[in-house]
Amino acid sequence: MAAVVRLTSVCHRGVKPLFYRSSLLTRPLAVTHQDHERPYLLTARIHASQALYAGSGSKAASLHWTGERVVSVMLLAMMPAAYFYPTPAIDYGLAAALTLHGHWGIGQVVTDYVHGEAKEKRANIALFLFSSITFAGLCYFNYNDVGICKAIALLWSK
Repeated sequence: MAAVVRLTSVCHRGVKPLFYRSSLLTRPLAVTHQDHERPYLLTARIHASQALYAGSGSKAASLHWTGERVVSVMLLAMMPAAYFYPTPAIDYGLAAALTLHGHWGIGQVVTDYVHGEAKEKRANIALFLFSSITFAGLCYFNYNDVGICKAIALLWSK
């Protein structure tokens, strides 16, 4: 048996909603499965990507999520520090944090949108190469030029 909610049952008498049609106002909340006469929620049909390490019982996914949040908060704190106290330590910290933050973000895009084992493997290899080259380039820029902090300050000053 399907549960049905009608907007007319919750509206006060005399108040008619915009575009009143009874067919648009009836929404099934649950449907019955053909094989089993037990209702299940429609949200069970929504596809979600598989959780990594779900069967192993490890806390790797939770630690990864916590690490992402820590890096994000560190970036929020490093931006004003980089502007007011530009030092080589902050330059290299920004290089590492920005690269790691970008790597994790693009990694989620690869996980969500690249399908097929071979394609996903090639995309991950490309991502690791891109992240390594980005980090090496930022470190090279910090060592051989003015650094990330002073470069952004120079861009803002002109």
